[in-house]
Amino acid sequence: MGSGKQRWRISFHRSSSSPPSNLLLLKKQLPSAPVEFLCPISGSIMADPVIVSSGHTFERNSVHACVSLSYNPTLHDGAAADFSTVIPNLALKSTILNWCRHHNLDPPKPIDFYSAEKIVRQIAPELPAVSRSELTRTPSEVSVTSSEDSVTPRHGSHTPLPLTTRPSCYSSSSSSCEIEISSSILSEEEEELFVKLKSSQIHEIEEALISLRKLTRTREETRVRLCTPRLLSAMKSLITSRYSTLQVNAAAALVNLSLEKHNKVKIVRSGIVPPLIDVLRGGFSESQDHAAGALFSLSLDDQNKTAIGVLGALPPLLHALRSDSERTRHDSALALYHLSLVQSNRVKMIKLGAVQTLLGMVKSGHMLGRVMLIMCNLAASVEGRAAMLDAGAVECFLRLLSQGEFDSAGTRESCVAAIYGLSCGGLRFKGLAKEAGAEEVLNNLEKTGSEHLKEKLKMVLEVLREKHEEEEEINWEELLSLDDDDGLSRSRTRVS
Repeated sequence: MGSGKQRWRISFHRSSSSPPSNLLLLKKQLPSAPVEFLCPISGSIMADPVIVSSGHTFERNSVHACVSLSYNPTLHDGAAADFSTVIPNLALKSTILNWCRHHNLDPPKPIDFYSAEKIVRQIAPELPAVSRSELTRTPSEVSVTSSEDSVTPRHGSHTPLPLTTRPSCYSSSSSSCEIEISSSILSEEEEELFVKLKSSQIHEIEEALISLRKLTRTREETRVRLCTPRLLSAMKSLITSRYSTLQVNAAAALVNLSLEKHNKVKIVRSGIVPPLIDVLRGGFSESQDHAAGALFSLSLDDQNKTAIGVLGALPPLLHALRSDSERTRHDSALALYHLSLVQSNRVKMIKLGAVQTLLGMVKSGHMLGRVMLIMCNLAASVEGRAAMLDAGAVECFLRLLSQGEFDSAGTRESCVAAIYGLSCGGLRFKGLAKEAGAEEVLNNLEKTGSEHLKEKLKMVLEVLREKHEEEEEINWEELLSLDDDDGLSRSRTRVS
């Protein structure tokens, strides 16, 4: 008995003196909880599980804490976690909630960011000492020694990021780490905003959002400093608020934060894209303007393109092309252009019927320049070419070129570039182009176009004039005849 009591005391003493372990507590309360429900960092049941690029699942704030401290944990399977992309694991979240209901347990509560950060520091004593000392500095010290260093542009003077251009690649890991660390340091300004954003008084929340919107309108340093996990988390629920003034100002402030290139990936990782999509679907009119602008701005970063498509932004963006608001239409079109630079998004758009929608806009002349840019991207994929050939894009584009009704020389070049992309469609393209009188149209255009345009036209004409052995056996009239369905089917079979 005595020895038994002594063993119990030793065990109890070790448990209380060692770093707090949510996993040990969990095992006492929920001995049957499946291991896959537990966050590898916090050891607790996940309330907001997310999948990262390496395929592992973590609690969202655990990921934020690791990124903030530049810590990449090595997991039990020997693999290193990759936090470059974060996507909600909705299937696991639903499974966890069903399991809790089955066992008559309350749903798990998400761990807050600072608790997660504390746990990371406990399990990673090898973190550089400089990071720990940074956390003990006062806000004034940080603004002088950390923020200015990390915000200084790397290539000369810096102006606010223009939304009509693609940014350079995401900055180096060292610069990113400095900004993440400075963002995690609590400042008086951030604390005041956060307290008001979490207030139960609508007027205080509105005041904080208007202040945040003004502070982030022009200054790059302020946008970097105030794009923190806490403020993003507080804004996430306000973006879909039923109060128009809160929804509008929250979305507008997010647009301002997204203008800074260092913030783009961080914002997408925060889980704020799904609320933006909800607003674009059915928010207030002005909020939809800001939501489209935010998705456009976030899509400029190459690391965000796939994630935004996976999260479901493409259907509402395509629908927004018909919006009553010109600003929503134009920003949605530009977002679709940048997102369609990624093959996975091109395939999704084609399945959603984007080609028919966009071709209808081309025929009506609506937003012709932006729409032609998207069509060029779609024509770069096999699936896009097939859908565009089916929809009559060759005849439509050649008619535009023959009529010469373009709003700019750039739009005309985009139209030729789209035809060049379709020219990779092989014999089927040649048949459709010959039927539409492509050589005559392109030859006339070659006489007056710019050097860059002439180069593209020359390549398309070479494709049309190139001879193939199979071509000698093809009756083009039979191939293109729409009256004889059987003949069309046989010809297409031979061409394919």
